[in-house]
Amino acid sequence: MKLVKVTVYKYKCIQEEQPVVIDPKITTVVGMNESGKTSFLSAIAKTNYFDQTDKDFEFDEVHDYPRNELIDFEDDKENSGNIISCTYAIPIELVETINNEIGVKVFSAREFTHNTNYREPKVTVSNVVADDKVFLAHLTEGHQLSEATRKAIGEMKNIGQVSALKGNDEDTDLDAFKAEVAKYATNPTGWNDLGAYVYRTYIRPALPKFWYFDDYYPLSGKININEMAIANGVSEKDKTARALFELARIDPKDILGAQDKEYERFVALLEASANKITNEVFKYWKSNENLDIEFKIQSINNPQGQLEKYLDIRVKSQRHKVTLPLDRRSKGFNWFFSFIVWFSRIQSDKKSDYILLLDEPGLNLHASAQADLLRFINDLSDKYQIIYTTHSPFMVESEHLDRIRTCLETNSGSVISDSIQERDPNTLFPLQAALGYDIAQNLFISKKNLLVEGPADLIYLTFFSGILQAENRVSLREDVTIVPVGGLDKVTTFISLLRGSKLGVACLLDTFTDQKGKQKVQDLVAQKIIKEKHIRFFDEFVGGETKVADVEDLFEKAEYLKYFNLAFSSEHPELKVSDLDAKLQTTIKQINKAIGKDRFNHYRPASQLIQVAPKAGDFSKETLDRFERVFIEINKLFE
Repeated sequence: MKLVKVTVYKYKCIQEEQPVVIDPKITTVVGMNESGKTSFLSAIAKTNYFDQTDKDFEFDEVHDYPRNELIDFEDDKENSGNIISCTYAIPIELVETINNEIGVKVFSAREFTHNTNYREPKVTVSNVVADDKVFLAHLTEGHQLSEATRKAIGEMKNIGQVSALKGNDEDTDLDAFKAEVAKYATNPTGWNDLGAYVYRTYIRPALPKFWYFDDYYPLSGKININEMAIANGVSEKDKTARALFELARIDPKDILGAQDKEYERFVALLEASANKITNEVFKYWKSNENLDIEFKIQSINNPQGQLEKYLDIRVKSQRHKVTLPLDRRSKGFNWFFSFIVWFSRIQSDKKSDYILLLDEPGLNLHASAQADLLRFINDLSDKYQIIYTTHSPFMVESEHLDRIRTCLETNSGSVISDSIQERDPNTLFPLQAALGYDIAQNLFISKKNLLVEGPADLIYLTFFSGILQAENRVSLREDVTIVPVGGLDKVTTFISLLRGSKLGVACLLDTFTDQKGKQKVQDLVAQKIIKEKHIRFFDEFVGGETKVADVEDLFEKAEYLKYFNLAFSSEHPELKVSDLDAKLQTTIKQINKAIGKDRFNHYRPASQLIQVAPKAGDFSKETLDRFERVFIEINKLFE
């Protein structure tokens, strides 16, 4: 059974009705701190929390009703005080089971709504409607009843009215009929139609339970066993510690009554449980896989001089041979380990469905570890529906923006909406950052990347690769992606970034005239971040005595000027080769001098080239040969 929609009416910082559509797998609620994300999750959790004894997950009028409206609400005795409505989808398999077991098709609803309010302790349910008339007609078929009685039954609106039915002497089977109907009409709350029977017998037991986890649940490094034995833990850490003992099937009272020599058995049980948990953790925890969990049971005097038992949980680094208390390891690892401990409690319940509510999961995790956590959440969503909150861009899946709901604090309370409706820039920032990160990642769609200075280089190389391929000449390998880095000054940064991603990298650059930039590249070679042969310059392919060249120098000058003149026809007189100063080293510098500018937009001639779309015959043999030499050499770097 899936949660499909939640409507929160009045709950803490949520003061106005907030309908929220829930994704069948994962719903991500994005918002700033104090925007109301936690209130949204806790309102949902309290409707059907998995631990009915946990008082933290019960609605309380004083604590939960919006504080600035509480006095007015207490004076308004006619206001029932709607809190939240949860709409669920009813699986077709459950509908078929209901009709098959009742013996006739009486139920067809595919959704129902579960309503909670402050004034009425009982939950109200909408749209759980069964056909009482069809059901009663079906039951009368097996009983000896007079026509008058059958007619009276046919006029009844629900099965609850059958108990008051008066028969006559011909109704020899009336008592048996009433007894049969009574099996379905014994609801003490007064809701006595067939829908009530369907709800309490089939739907209510199938209702998913909610399980909540936040940053306060991680385990402590030392657990006081005496306190665990005498009372149920009240803090979140106590709850997680109790889950650890339950997982190991240990009663804390047994430890207190045991002799020292018996502690080894309890430690073994705890370690067996920890090994199982640790194996699960390391399926997803890739930051440091050289960790083990160790347990010790210690006797320590408290400030009053009384001896108390403690469970000491330590994490051992196999690499450094050092152990530290669990809560002194990274908060990220502690969160992950404690999450699995707490989660194991619901995994052991095979009879119920669960919806996981995760409040700011992985808040202390590194960005790459958050990516591992997202993978974990996606794997869990195959079995569990999940709603989680975040303000981290690394916890936003840009390929699933339809799953995003934004949460914003306003003067009229928290507002929850679809991401496409949100306008607040601060709330949208994690989404924008996630999109930017995704674009940056997807820019490098190949394992083999050729870095070039700018988009003009990309256009020329891509265009001539296509031209040469059509002529059955050497073109750029199809598995190489050309990446414009936005300037020579950014080349070294991109090389380092791509090297960190373990991708193949080569560079094809304009000749360095800036010694500072040249030195940065040489440093990367010296540090073995990139091989020297993987950094190539256009002057290698121009020929002659040329020592400096740009991509534009691969063209014959007249051919390049054709596209320059088209691009700037409204701004400059047409340039001819005779207008250029041959003493200057590059075509670009020669054009700059001719037009009297320091720089022109290099992209515009490239844009004209692809608009005109010339064929191979429109270029000289020299131009085509130069580009082919480029591709021959670059292809060798990726063999």
